[in-house]
Amino acid sequence: MSSTTRTLLELPTADPSEGSTAAVLSDTCVIIPMLNEAAVITDVIRRVREAFPHVVCVDDGSTDNCAELAGAAGATVVRHAVNLGQGAALQTGIDLALALPHSFAYFVTFDADGQHRIEDAAAMVTQARHERVDVVLGSRFLRSGRQVPRSRRLLLRGAVMFSRMTTGLALTDAHNGLRVLTRRAAVTIELRLSGMAHASEILGVIAKQKLSYIEVPIEVVYTDYSRAKGQSSINAVNIVFDLMVNRLRVAR
Repeated sequence: MSSTTRTLLELPTADPSEGSTAAVLSDTCVIIPMLNEAAVITDVIRRVREAFPHVVCVDDGSTDNCAELAGAAGATVVRHAVNLGQGAALQTGIDLALALPHSFAYFVTFDADGQHRIEDAAAMVTQARHERVDVVLGSRFLRSGRQVPRSRRLLLRGAVMFSRMTTGLALTDAHNGLRVLTRRAAVTIELRLSGMAHASEILGVIAKQKLSYIEVPIEVVYTDYSRAKGQSSINAVNIVFDLMVNRLRVAR
């Protein structure tokens, strides 16, 4: 299947003829990396499980009790003994979800801080099912992007330009954690970058392996909590550094 891109200005809703939302999405596993998210993780998982019965949480070396809270909320939980970074946590979650006996058809990557909306995730799975693409990517900028804080917006637009230059993918949002992978895509993606540069690394895999994809509009909910947990400008520099090191490693 060739690598193609399309953008959709509106997300579809699940077709009622296909049954209840829980039934439609029972072939999907939501993967949530988390680091010290005890303040919000119970509510996040509760909301996720209203649409997605299967949730895998990866505790990336937290010092709080978010792993226990996630398990009590109904998630399957795996723990890193030390903090390895979000890329490593996502890879651990993908590997675990692939190994589970349920044989999931779709995998959703979802942030633990409450920024992502369940209705967007559910609509993206429906879109992956109907369009038969390997990857569905969420974008904050296909509509207005006005909900994104100005400082964050400038950093993200820089990330888009960098990703376009390094992957050739014509995207509007390069570092959105809400995405849907088919089983084919999940098996193909093997993250080597443990930190936040994994988002650009995923785009590189899409381009290199010619996975088909579409980009769809979503809304990111910025709360005081999620803003405080957000990425700083120095982390943006670290992301570029990690990507450059990875490019050199691959070239050898």
